[in-house]
Amino acid sequence: MPELPEITAYLEALEPRVVGHTLRRVRLGSPFLLRSVSPPLAAAEGRRVVGLGRLGKRLVLELEGELFLVVHLMVAGRLRWREAQAGTGPRTVLAAFDFDTGTLLLTEAGSKKRASLHLVEGRPGLAAHDRGGVEPLAADAAAFRAALAREDHTLKRALTDPRLVSGIGNAYSDEILHRARLSPFKRTRALSEAEAERLHRAVREVLGEWIERTRAELAGRFPEKVTAFREGFAVHGRYGQPCPACAAPVQRILYAENEADYCPTCQTGGRLLADRVLSRLMKEDWPRTLEELEARKGGR
Repeated sequence: MPELPEITAYLEALEPRVVGHTLRRVRLGSPFLLRSVSPPLAAAEGRRVVGLGRLGKRLVLELEGELFLVVHLMVAGRLRWREAQAGTGPRTVLAAFDFDTGTLLLTEAGSKKRASLHLVEGRPGLAAHDRGGVEPLAADAAAFRAALAREDHTLKRALTDPRLVSGIGNAYSDEILHRARLSPFKRTRALSEAEAERLHRAVREVLGEWIERTRAELAGRFPEKVTAFREGFAVHGRYGQPCPACAAPVQRILYAENEADYCPTCQTGGRLLADRVLSRLMKEDWPRTLEELEARKGGR
């Protein structure tokens, strides 16, 4: 799922291409993308884009007359820019937004179509799409800690809960927790003041570094290869590979449709976190430490 750094890259790439330009036509490749009925989508056509914004992981295109196109890319949704008008032929293309400067395509790979498009009128209507989480790069340490403490969750869940923190998902939460040297299973209300400050600092460092790194990589080009697995990540998507800080093999926990990647040496004091599926199967045979895990691998 595109997160704050990728959404920022999309918005910065769109700004010179669409702001001040007229949205001539919206063509839907899939009727299931549009999740609103009033105002009708045709009301957006013929209006200039006067601004861009972000609500969590949602992109917002502000049109004349206080109309707002709200795009949620979810897991597999991506944006593509074409200088000339492009068709909606491929099944992956859910919508095409035609401007006088080119066409913005909204695509989604895979069979599960989760991306969504809303057209809302007025700022109160737009505010209904704001989940309420604090902005991680704007909130000071006190506001950030207060947001986390509103509910007693694991740090992994809290960082990815849009009601608590805005714009962070599965990938960057792993990177942030590794930078902060904190377990993904530590409870928010069990954080010490020093740990909370360390986590807040890690949030700002990791997100800020990846925003700047993405800007440098794109150099004004439109982001065409947005992925949750970035070259240079410390732990996310690097299961079994050496941690860049201590060289211990990165471990993972699988749950639902997600995973949490972490370094046991840096984050959990050498303890392996129990994967719910495998630990139920192995019960007392589940290895508790890296040493036990490596010993069992050696005994195969």
